Amino acid sequence: MPKLIPASTLPAHPPLIREGTITLAEFVRRRERVLTELKGSSAVIFAGDQSAHLSGKWRPDLHFLYLTGIETEPGAAVLFDPSHPSPKRRIVLFLRPLNPESDRWEGYRDEISTELRASTGFATVMRTTMLPAAIAGAARRTKRLSCLHPLSTHTADVGPDLAIFRKVCERTPGTAIEDRSMLLPAHRACKSVQELVLMKRAAAATTAGYRAVLAMLRPGTGEQHVQRTIETAYIGAGAEGTAYSSIVGCGINATILHYDANSGACRAGELLLIDSGAKFAGYACDVTRTFPVDGRFTPEQRAIYEVVLKAQLAAMRAARPGKFMWEVDTAARDVIEAAGYGDHFPHGTGHQLGLHVHDADPETKLEPGMVITIEPGIYIAAKNLGIRIEDDLLITRTGNTNLTAAIPKTVAEIERAMSKRA
Repeated sequence: MPKLIPASTLPAHPPLIREGTITLAEFVRRRERVLTELKGSSAVIFAGDQSAHLSGKWRPDLHFLYLTGIETEPGAAVLFDPSHPSPKRRIVLFLRPLNPESDRWEGYRDEISTELRASTGFATVMRTTMLPAAIAGAARRTKRLSCLHPLSTHTADVGPDLAIFRKVCERTPGTAIEDRSMLLPAHRACKSVQELVLMKRAAAATTAGYRAVLAMLRPGTGEQHVQRTIETAYIGAGAEGTAYSSIVGCGINATILHYDANSGACRAGELLLIDSGAKFAGYACDVTRTFPVDGRFTPEQRAIYEVVLKAQLAAMRAARPGKFMWEVDTAARDVIEAAGYGDHFPHGTGHQLGLHVHDADPETKLEPGMVITIEPGIYIAAKNLGIRIEDDLLITRTGNTNLTAAIPKTVAEIERAMSKRA
């Protein structure tokens, strides 16, 4: 009969929370703020289940990640139970039960212990087998359950918390379901000092990537070669990879908004559009630049490029506390429409940025601490010409700061940088 392997001899499990990024104290403060703002209602955030094997690295629901920093526990959940008589049971982390068979494939996991509670910042950690009873108890005491996950359209599945709360209400008469789905987007939109440090690191790595492209781009270069160059530079600058799938399109390909084949060639006389950004410790950068393949813009390319740049600068001036994103969009759109290219600007001017490239949006006025993108563009397929310029702005008390300003953007800056190619 085979002997059981003592737990003490198993390989050490990596820490659940990534070290050297957001501090444990900040995660605790985030959860306490949610508990307070629920005003007596109960809520639960789910990490999400494991994706299919070999389909890529699993990433938790970003609300869960924002509140816990835990990236390696599919099936986990956090329950907010403000009415629980024990203060230690008002915010509880639930983890899947240990399974020695699956752990051999996916990695060894820790037992619940004083050390595990201390390392995650939760006074109470339980197994998910206890979650149904815990939710039922919270519902009986509060008679109020709040949805924190995003709400969906009628054509999509309902959120995981709403799906469960409906069943709970059938079994606990008098329980009400409340919509608090904009609470966490509001929290996530305003970045802390620690988050901004990470986003600036992502911006620095992204800058290194674009400068690497400027040093190598010339006629005959493949789009895929450009992609490899920029993404390799991200890693070399300390990033963990890309924040999203890079778009590298030359000529007609630059007019395809979500082009991702990146399989064409960079031809003389055409423009190359690159929409790519690095990710550092989970935080995204999102930048677009448009470069002339042979180092100089033609007169027509330059004229249209200057319209896009003028539109971007107008939107950047409009991006300040108290403004809505629709006002920022209008500032850019007015410039492009006045130049006669309104029909060639089919997308919005920007979005929130953070743990996701299109980050949680509170749909409120801009506030200090928010990070947004500004990305107007003009796309004319008949001319094989697509131009987009995108930067990442931190909203400040007096206006904004461009986090990606170090990446060449004006015609003069781009042509000067490309003139130095070996």
